[in-house]
Amino acid sequence: MTAAVRGLYADFIRTFGSVLFAVCLFLVWGVLTLFGVVIDQGRDPSDYFAAYAAPIARAILRLNLDNVYHSPWYVGIIGLILTSLAVCTFKRVIPARLPVLRPVKIEAIPLHARLETAGDAAAVRSRLAAFFTSRGWRVRERIFGGTEWSFADKHNWARRGVLVAHAGFVILAAGTTLYWARGFSGELALLDGQTSQVAKTGAVIRLDDFAYRIAPTQTKSGMVYQPIDYVSHVTVSGKDGVAKHMIVRVNHPIDVDDTLYYQASYGFGMRFAITHNGRRDAALSGRTLLEGDSFDLPGTQRTVVYERFAPTVDQQSGMPTADPRVNNPAVVLGVSQAGAPVGEALVPLRTWIDLGDGWRLVPQKYVMYSGFQYRHDPGVALVGIGAFVLLAGLIISFYFVPARLYVRVDDEGEHRSSVGLAATTVKGYDVFESEFARLVVALKANGL
Repeated sequence: MTAAVRGLYADFIRTFGSVLFAVCLFLVWGVLTLFGVVIDQGRDPSDYFAAYAAPIARAILRLNLDNVYHSPWYVGIIGLILTSLAVCTFKRVIPARLPVLRPVKIEAIPLHARLETAGDAAAVRSRLAAFFTSRGWRVRERIFGGTEWSFADKHNWARRGVLVAHAGFVILAAGTTLYWARGFSGELALLDGQTSQVAKTGAVIRLDDFAYRIAPTQTKSGMVYQPIDYVSHVTVSGKDGVAKHMIVRVNHPIDVDDTLYYQASYGFGMRFAITHNGRRDAALSGRTLLEGDSFDLPGTQRTVVYERFAPTVDQQSGMPTADPRVNNPAVVLGVSQAGAPVGEALVPLRTWIDLGDGWRLVPQKYVMYSGFQYRHDPGVALVGIGAFVLLAGLIISFYFVPARLYVRVDDEGEHRSSVGLAATTVKGYDVFESEFARLVVALKANGL
């Protein structure tokens, strides 16, 4: 290996083995992940120009922040993190956690003791080995420069806790990467009796019936009514083409071709009778709008938005209440002119509102709809395994103290020997000080 190559290798190890560099990588990863959470992913470019200022929208699209989890920046930063973990593991953690057996200066180590005992050096070493072995220490002997040393290790396997934690993170990263590469998620809203096909899976779902239950709940401010359960009865056809009747309820998803479908929400679709100069507009009146849907009035620059359904309107104040039970319902409509908001209106069912230019709207009938979320995650098993391995590594690292004893026995003559004893741990000396003191006391009590 040439000097230039060795220099580049040393620079690589120094950079990727730096804790500060690893922390910076994690910060960048966190920022990119935050972008993915804050910015809606996979939308049409026009949606970003509608939601953000033009320079910000262009930056989102050019930097692939609209699909950040599949962007080269995100995949690249994960690759750098894994490289840094590998270098730190094999160049910093393993040498520090799994030190080689070598002699030390006993008195130079903070935890040390010197004992005098009867017997020649060989006999004392034998007694020490039996003493440490009986207390769960693993004893190994080595000769350095003609001097015999004994090394006793306890919880030596726990030195690999950090390695286990690193392996857990790698497995987690593999699981999340598998989801980014092959997984997907989405939302679906179905009206009662409506059938829809999920484009990504080809599954066909029909909502046969939807039911929800509302129960009274006593609070400090009084009695309130809250939905406590909502259930969808559906007919589903997967890849096998067999229609199956299934039930989807909160926290109880159904599995169709390894894609989970969750009961996420419910709402009220609305059918409006829309007339122009007394004549019914068939195209607009034939639609069922979900909350948030809108339509344009032909021949005008006016847009009407069905903002939300108000199940109960107080008859005295004429304002919507928090009661989710359907009693004296109304709809909240928003109107804009050439993109500029004009105002909102609360329109009770079967009453009417004039929209101008001869247009009139009558809320006629509400229809329940059920909102589903679906998710296909082929990496979920790896993520679960990785989380378990990571937790196991952290438990090993934090709750077990690997310790090593360095023992040197010197023959003092006249059947007397001097025992030099020192101890080190991977967590410093303070955590092992009291145990080391008890160990020395036990050695003295046993005549060693």
